[in-house]
Amino acid sequence: MNISRRNFLRQGTLALAGATLLYRPLLAAGAKKEVMGIQLYSIREDMKKDPLGTLKQLSAMGYRNVEHANYVNRKFYGYAPTEFKKVLSDLGLSMPSGHTVLGRTHWDPATKDFTDAWKYTVEDAATVGQKFVVSPWLDESLRKNYDDFKAYMDVFNKSGELCRKSGMKFGYHNHDFEFSQELNGHKLFDLILENTDPALVAQQLDIGNMYHAGGVALDIMRKYPGRFELMHVKDEIKSSGKGEMGSAFESTVLGKGVIPVKEVIDLGRKSGGTRYFIVEQESYQSLTPLESVKQDLAAMKKWGF
Repeated sequence: MNISRRNFLRQGTLALAGATLLYRPLLAAGAKKEVMGIQLYSIREDMKKDPLGTLKQLSAMGYRNVEHANYVNRKFYGYAPTEFKKVLSDLGLSMPSGHTVLGRTHWDPATKDFTDAWKYTVEDAATVGQKFVVSPWLDESLRKNYDDFKAYMDVFNKSGELCRKSGMKFGYHNHDFEFSQELNGHKLFDLILENTDPALVAQQLDIGNMYHAGGVALDIMRKYPGRFELMHVKDEIKSSGKGEMGSAFESTVLGKGVIPVKEVIDLGRKSGGTRYFIVEQESYQSLTPLESVKQDLAAMKKWGF
């Protein structure tokens, strides 16, 4: 239960790398509708033990969209893409986005093409009904050299081109290092935003992760208006023990921490270009993960979802 998302990604996803939608009506004529969902990493242990039973509980709570964090051997939580799509559909759930790390093993610099493993990733994401294929990590080996880092951003753009052929979009999800690490005097996050084509690469802003490295979501959103199609809605609280990502903080139920979550959401709605709001909570204090995400949903409903 205490495994960090960073270690989870390294040990799991990186190792294998290989009712109706909840809409909030907008007043502006012709405005696109919002989608609210839950990142299944929030309840990772429950999904590991009983994915079907856990999804049933989420549906009963009122969630209508999920985002996966488990794609292994061309299966989602043990289900083939067509099977998982049916499982979700039978429960009134959809999966517009999912997390699978795009790593070195997925791009062949000699042929300047993606390996079959990444092509299968994109193919299976389309089959299950995703609109976004989101990579939530950048290996340390890819962020040591300025020129190599910039070159890999072109791989991001090429992944966007590949996803577009299947009617989807590639995306990137931040952790904390993007705001603490620099190359040639530039923060990695700025290099990512400046060297990826917004028509090909969507940004999923995790408003909690950045806080661990001093990042302020409101400032970032004002600096890059319209760039954040997806958001990981998260709150942070001072940790009583070892915090997440080596910091003194850990995530908590929305509205109970130090991040002005509603203000961030409202800015996303107004000028951030955000349509997909995905709840994620990784630490739970005295609650169970399922109790936590139930309270998170109540907070989101209170804020208009």
